[in-house]
Amino acid sequence: MQQLPAVVVPPLPSEAPAEVIAAVDLGSNSFHMIVGELRHGQIVVLDRIRESVRLAEGFSDSGELSAEARSRALDCLSRFGERLRDMRAGSVRAAGTSTFRRAQEKSGFMREAEAALGHPIDIVSGREEARLIYAGVISSLPPNDGERLVVDIGGGSTELIQGRGRQPTRLESLHLGCVRMTERFFGAGSINSAAFDSARNAARLELRPVKAFFRGSGDVEAIGASGTIRSAEQVATALGLTDTHTLSSEVLEALIARVLEFDSINQLSLPGLSERRAQVWPGGLAILAELLAVLRIQRMTVADGAMREGLLHDLIGRMQHDDAREQTVQAMMARYQVDRQQAERVAETAAGLLEQCAASWGLEDPLYAQILRWAACLHEIGLDIAHDGYQRHGAYIAENADMPGFPRAEQRLLAYLIENQRRSFTSRLKSSLPRGWRRAAMRLALLLRLGVLINRSRGSLGLERLEIEVHGAKIQLRFDPDWLAANPLTVADLTQEQEHLANSKYSLSF
Repeated sequence: MQQLPAVVVPPLPSEAPAEVIAAVDLGSNSFHMIVGELRHGQIVVLDRIRESVRLAEGFSDSGELSAEARSRALDCLSRFGERLRDMRAGSVRAAGTSTFRRAQEKSGFMREAEAALGHPIDIVSGREEARLIYAGVISSLPPNDGERLVVDIGGGSTELIQGRGRQPTRLESLHLGCVRMTERFFGAGSINSAAFDSARNAARLELRPVKAFFRGSGDVEAIGASGTIRSAEQVATALGLTDTHTLSSEVLEALIARVLEFDSINQLSLPGLSERRAQVWPGGLAILAELLAVLRIQRMTVADGAMREGLLHDLIGRMQHDDAREQTVQAMMARYQVDRQQAERVAETAAGLLEQCAASWGLEDPLYAQILRWAACLHEIGLDIAHDGYQRHGAYIAENADMPGFPRAEQRLLAYLIENQRRSFTSRLKSSLPRGWRRAAMRLALLLRLGVLINRSRGSLGLERLEIEVHGAKIQLRFDPDWLAANPLTVADLTQEQEHLANSKYSLSF
């Protein structure tokens, strides 16, 4: 098994102080944390913590979390939080995956989890999880410009990512996980051929729709990540089934045969297999065997990289102005034929307003400035569908599109701003935002609305400075009187805006 080298990043300026950063990967089976320090262009790992919490076991079909699973998760997050207590928010990124996506907000679990950790938790989509996994795995391997297929079997989902070099070209997230599969087919704890056959058949059916896109060839290097796959390689090596640190269908069939020698999961004991991994290994092994068979993978190498390393890479990119979210916004502007000059005018006006009222309105978090600018860049994407109600079309796109780099909460905030850029306010998306963002979301939407309204002429404003003063729900704009006299359409729009804001308990004077 290949060892994880230091993550290589572009050199920092020699005078830059060392920066401590951390990534927290909240999976369905295990929680992982990695803390590192950027030194001379490399990440030096300071701390790693992994705890098995088996969160997926605690969820009912309705999304309710059992008291035992909640306690395990919160206790672990409290320990992580102690290690991260003195770190600034911009240096930590925590991401929840498959099981967190299933959690219902009404349960209050997310609020408790963030309070225990002391940092926000991003809920990432399946495809975003796949992108981060690919980045983490590739960072652990020698450079290679050839095609690679990365496979990650998690507790609640399995990610398949094909890419060339460092760029993923196809991503898929499947509802196949070692915890789910073990619960479903080995739930009583017994191990037998019928259970394995049923589990493998279920995995085969789930893989059927995507097999044509990921079937391997001699030119594609197959790479396995995750605890299930690493355990398979370790056990196979310890049993003498492989001496190349790789896996094949023949090796996996031999492993399944050895597992079938045990009558129950509680008895399952093999060299190289930890006790906690054994509890979910039969389901994971069934998935892995079918992955190699269905995708015609002849040989799979095993890598140490995972989503947590991908999170670190993403965090470093954000700090060094190589942000995947910015690349996504630029790509969407091109795809939906956005008028870039108009987008820039709106963004500049909104940013100028935010700068003046950030302190008064509690909008000093750098994320708010970024989201406001991205919303301005994308506020007209709905025009590619129709002018009538284009803000609703744009919000639908922003809410549902695959947007690499954006956690779900940020994507919904972006959609909320786009949807509320004009006409009456709607609260459709507000309840889906983190509670701590809801007031800020309303205020950012107000600033975007003003940026859109004032730039309706789609030309140079001829206005040196637009001043804004805010006191709670009161907004006052100050224009040059001569400019207002020369722009009667803007005056009419501002008058109508007063009515819209009054319905939302805000007052506007100018």
